[in-house]
Amino acid sequence: MHSGKAGWLSSLLEESVATHARAPGLVVPVELPESSSGRARARAYLRRMLRASGLLYGTPAEGVGGASGEGAPEELLFRAVVRTLARMALDIASLAGAPAGPRGEQLLLLFAVLTGQLDEAQAIEEKLRQGHEVSRRLWSRVEDALERRALSLSGDPAYGLVLHNGAIYADAHMFGRQALDFFARQGLNREMARRRIDFAARQKALLVEVLTGLACVDRQPTYSARRAILRQVEDLGLPHALEGELRAAVRQSFERRRPLKTVVKDVRSVDLRRFILEQTLLASLVDGRRSRGERVFIEQLTRALRVPESTVHQLELEVAEFYAKNRSVVDVFTVSSAADVMGEDLVSSMQDTMERNFHRLMQEVRETGELYHLLTRAARGQPLTAGERQRMRAQLIDVAKAIPALAIFAAPGGLLLLVALAKVLPFNLLPSAFQDEPAPASPEEDGSEGGDEPPVRGVG
Repeated sequence: MHSGKAGWLSSLLEESVATHARAPGLVVPVELPESSSGRARARAYLRRMLRASGLLYGTPAEGVGGASGEGAPEELLFRAVVRTLARMALDIASLAGAPAGPRGEQLLLLFAVLTGQLDEAQAIEEKLRQGHEVSRRLWSRVEDALERRALSLSGDPAYGLVLHNGAIYADAHMFGRQALDFFARQGLNREMARRRIDFAARQKALLVEVLTGLACVDRQPTYSARRAILRQVEDLGLPHALEGELRAAVRQSFERRRPLKTVVKDVRSVDLRRFILEQTLLASLVDGRRSRGERVFIEQLTRALRVPESTVHQLELEVAEFYAKNRSVVDVFTVSSAADVMGEDLVSSMQDTMERNFHRLMQEVRETGELYHLLTRAARGQPLTAGERQRMRAQLIDVAKAIPALAIFAAPGGLLLLVALAKVLPFNLLPSAFQDEPAPASPEEDGSEGGDEPPVRGVG
């Protein structure tokens, strides 16, 4: 992945520092007494920021649309992640009461730690301590490491695990904790930085084990799925020993399911329990349905993690609320691209979910009033204003909340909203009001020169 010409990182960080200087107010307010220490306020901010920013869900609230520049969607998304991390670190510096300093170079040091380049981070700190300029060589090393890392954070393969969200969250959490320690301590503690890097790696490895168990709950993964999952393990860039252990555990899960109590036995942190459960819930929804086996798996995981059942429903609603506020209503281009790789099994499962819930869905839609008319217009290809698209998205989320089986419309990778889904599934899933009147066939259309019409509507 190429995030731009050489020097893109220094430009991005310079822009972030300048923007923060002009508008230093926190993106996420901290609701703590003013008497609280700067470190306590920064910790509280970090917990809320990870969720409110969207880093928990793998998509910053600024999103691809808010990222400046040109490039493929995954490149824009990665730049949005880097920009959001930079803003988070600058806010933490303010809260921790860090003295003024060369913030761009300090951010560079933090990104060096993020990519595991502790020697480079120490070299940057030494330059700053001596008052010398950080060399272009150091800038280039961190920049190149970030670009390599972007490959493992740019998305998930069609037949692999839903790891994108969890990988970004684990890195963002580590980055935020490192920023807090660095600005509060006013220096780099290499040993603590190494521990945070190792903890993030273990988070990712644990998530892979749990999601592999979820992937194997209904049937053994195909050869293509196994290969995709093992490639994901490789792309995570874990320490060599940990990667070897994880690959062995994943291969074992392909053949024989490991007890969840064994997998999560060392999880004690409340935040880590919530992280694992939340990412598993997301992964169980991205194919448009949650099978009986997946429901049982989640119930077992909830018990193994000792998480109250009420928390499960709360987490699902929080995910829906975030996407209601921060995602565009219908991304037809993404849906079209996704349709090319979904495969017949996935499309069939989504169609089955739609058919089983169709009457209840339409009852909910009709009761919302405006939503019914907006969907009708959108399905007929009539343009909607930005405000109408936003209202339609919010109302669709309300419908998804009322029908848990349709929570896919609010989940990551779930850009397959009702109207967008109509573009890749047979049109007879929609009521007559959503369908165009069939036009009489012209002689040219009735002839044989144009070929057969495909059974599934494409995206225009």
